[in-house]
Amino acid sequence: MSDNKTHFGFKTVDEQEKAGKVAEVFHSVAKNYDIMNDVMSGGLHRVWKHFTINTARLNKGDKVLDIAGGTGDLSRGWAKRVGKEGEVWLTDINSSMLGVGRDRLLNEGLVLPVSLADAEKLPFPDNYFNLVSVAFGLRNMTHKEAALKEMYRVLKPGGTLLVLEFSKVFKPLAPAYDVYSFKLLPLMGKMIAKDADSYQYLAESIRMHPDQETLRQMMLDAGFDSVDYHNMTAGVVALHKGVKF
Repeated sequence: MSDNKTHFGFKTVDEQEKAGKVAEVFHSVAKNYDIMNDVMSGGLHRVWKHFTINTARLNKGDKVLDIAGGTGDLSRGWAKRVGKEGEVWLTDINSSMLGVGRDRLLNEGLVLPVSLADAEKLPFPDNYFNLVSVAFGLRNMTHKEAALKEMYRVLKPGGTLLVLEFSKVFKPLAPAYDVYSFKLLPLMGKMIAKDADSYQYLAESIRMHPDQETLRQMMLDAGFDSVDYHNMTAGVVALHKGVKF
């Protein structure tokens, strides 16, 4: 891609257009986000997030930044891990998603600081957080390299970045996965969320996202000293872990 062009699903768009187009998608799906996640993954997204939360090395009183935190699943888990003496920020670039997440956590009696924040320009000081997480959000960012560098910047030395994201499925399963992604996902989006286009974009954005090894190298290039990953559900998703020494 040129400096002024990027991907929006399979389409090529001007860089300045992508954020607005992604915003439209998430304004549209926010109210049905959790229901669609359960239906699309058969509830597996909860297992993936549970694994992510229990993988992290956290202590009571630690500080955590949840980027593209959506409806708050990871933030809730982080808050339990760090306790009342800890600090967990729920952030998202999309106001509709952030509002749903904030209200959902408040309804559960959990009061966390929230911020409408762009991952490429995080409003936090250097070396502040013990852990940064981003679940199913990195692939929607226009400048992934810039976002990863920002995540590195706000981490304390010894801190960890966890990236939970759709990845490249194991090759024998690819044909069946393509049928599911491009035929069934838009149909479910149409029936449940009254929005087939957003779920067509979801399928396309997954295919355009860097595979496991490419993302690992991108994290190393962003400054992380050690990066590894763990495939789940035959590579449908992968959890990348980057450590800042």
